[in-house]
Amino acid sequence: MSNNWNKAVTLALEAPGKFTTISNIQQASWALIEDWPLEEGEALDRALLVIEAAMKGKKTPEEARFAFIAAAHEAGIEIRE
Repeated sequence: MSNNWNKAVTLALEAPGKFTTISNIQQASWALIEDWPLEEGEALDRALLVIEAAMKGKKTPEEARFAFIAAAHEAGIEIRE
């Protein structure tokens, strides 16, 4: 089973206007743990849980992508559609 997303998420993770592209659940997991501007948040917690479940095959990569985007909105991170 592929962990890659059907559509990558490009977001200003490190600084406004400095975009990073996240294309799979492994990259999303690292982004949430290493680079996230918020230490805690409901959507952040949910994204971490859903990504972990997706890595174990219990959730789909697309569910993880959706949760990751929700966490980015919660953190006020700009997303490039």
